[in-house]
Amino acid sequence: MQNASGPVLYYTDEVIDHFSQPRNVGELPREDTDGYACIGDPGCGDEMKLWIGVRDGIIGKIAFKSYGCPGAIATSSMLTELAKGKAIEEAAAISDDDVINALGGIPENKKHCSLLGVQALQAALADYRARSAR
Repeated sequence: MQNASGPVLYYTDEVIDHFSQPRNVGELPREDTDGYACIGDPGCGDEMKLWIGVRDGIIGKIAFKSYGCPGAIATSSMLTELAKGKAIEEAAAISDDDVINALGGIPENKKHCSLLGVQALQAALADYRARSAR
């Protein structure tokens, strides 16, 4: 048996499931959107758009569109699942590690993909707060 000469790219069953059947894909209509963000990673070309609908301090609706590798799509999908139904403060506390752990891990060289979702959520929450302050 020959040893691999370099990193092995391995996706968990959970990552494959969220990549092949992503949750909350699409966009919210303008009237349902209380926060929006578009985040990109120029280094790898990934981009994520995220919409949130908030009622009584709870993220009741969430949708995303993501352009990127399987890791970016899977982490975006999982991020929306983690944030949906959460109070604003709870959602704001979601970390990259939370997303990665919920997926059962992702390859080391794909961990930067998880940043997109969390950054997009933080930016959408900031947009929500700015809109609410008007």
